Amino acid sequence: MPTKTRLNAMMFLEYAVKGIWLLQASAFLTISRESGGLGFTEGEKGKIVAIPLAVGAILSPFVGQLCDRKFHTEKCLAVLLFFTGILKIVTARQTDFLAWLCFATAFAILYSPTVSLTNSLAMRHLDRPKVEFPRARLWGTIGWIAVAWGFPAAWLMRDLKFRWLPPFYSGADRADVVPRMIDSLTAAGVIAMVYAVFCWFLLPKTPPAPEAGKRFILGEALGLLKKRSFAVLLAISLVISMIHTFYFIQMSPFFLAEGLPKSSLLPALSVGQFSEILVMALLGWFLARFGYRWCICLGALAYAARYFIFAATGLPLWVFVSAQAIHGLCFGFFFAASFVYVDRIAPAALKHSAQTLYTLVIFGLGPLASGWLNGRLAVYCGTEGGKLTLEGFGTFWAVAGAIALVAAFVFAAFFRDETVEETEAGTRQG
Repeated sequence: MPTKTRLNAMMFLEYAVKGIWLLQASAFLTISRESGGLGFTEGEKGKIVAIPLAVGAILSPFVGQLCDRKFHTEKCLAVLLFFTGILKIVTARQTDFLAWLCFATAFAILYSPTVSLTNSLAMRHLDRPKVEFPRARLWGTIGWIAVAWGFPAAWLMRDLKFRWLPPFYSGADRADVVPRMIDSLTAAGVIAMVYAVFCWFLLPKTPPAPEAGKRFILGEALGLLKKRSFAVLLAISLVISMIHTFYFIQMSPFFLAEGLPKSSLLPALSVGQFSEILVMALLGWFLARFGYRWCICLGALAYAARYFIFAATGLPLWVFVSAQAIHGLCFGFFFAASFVYVDRIAPAALKHSAQTLYTLVIFGLGPLASGWLNGRLAVYCGTEGGKLTLEGFGTFWAVAGAIALVAAFVFAAFFRDETVEETEAGTRQG
């Protein structure tokens, strides 16, 4: 099997493990036990979603570095994914909040490092990583879409029919659809274990890299805060990552409140992955044409636009489903462009530490703060039976949109691209 084919399959399986369960988890976590769900409160759901994301992001660099320095990457991936699969299967059989929180956190600790490990492994084996890596990573998005569409069609629906409006097919919920939604965890566990076998036997041999001695130096990375552009970007990214996490916590319950069948959640929520493919393909051109300031600002404004659309409760359901396409602008123009800017602004010796610091903020501190804020904001907006009412969702999304709008204006007002200034200074000296 050609190396590129194996790397494409690796990316496909990597994101299939997460895509099959994550976006619908916030629904079955709060659906009542009488209806087959777990019956957790908004606060408990926020903790289950946010705390594992934060802990995984914080510990991931250190687990990843241990693997990079001491073990073959493909063997390390196999071990992490095998135990990840076991944890997911065990979690599917838990009904207690504390058990769910503990197992979800353990899963995040083991799974989070696999993202960076697959990226580094692919970079090692591609002849032209700058050109070929985006193509390989695209298969991760395809894997996410495949399981998000395939699992509901095969396991949650009956009387499947195709349609022109997103998510392009529909069907009636099976009678036991909520317990079947929880089965997505078992499916994720099986995929992870198959993926582990694939990593052990089929991925190219990848011994510790000579440059694997690079380490995360927090003190030196924090020194970059002396650069105003980096400080502004970090502060605004923290705010945007908080409302970004709201999406994972509340979108499934919101769609259900708007009348979307439970079995249609995953395909409806995967519409954004299609736009992400297009945006990522065009991001380089937009950055060259408009610069970091306005591209990142556009990403923040996209968050505001999406949440303001959600705040208009009562619109036809297809409008909210179609609005998922804005996800590509949100993620691509804000976070992907920000990662590129961090790489540009950091000196060569600090690039790894700067990226790690930025990752800790947006995937660690942001989700942690978001889990706390979600519970407080849900109570403020109005709940019934521990869940947001439809009217409460309108207020909830309006507040999230307002936060994004203020963040966009603050970023536009205070951010200046210092890489341009340094380039111009070097040109004048030359």
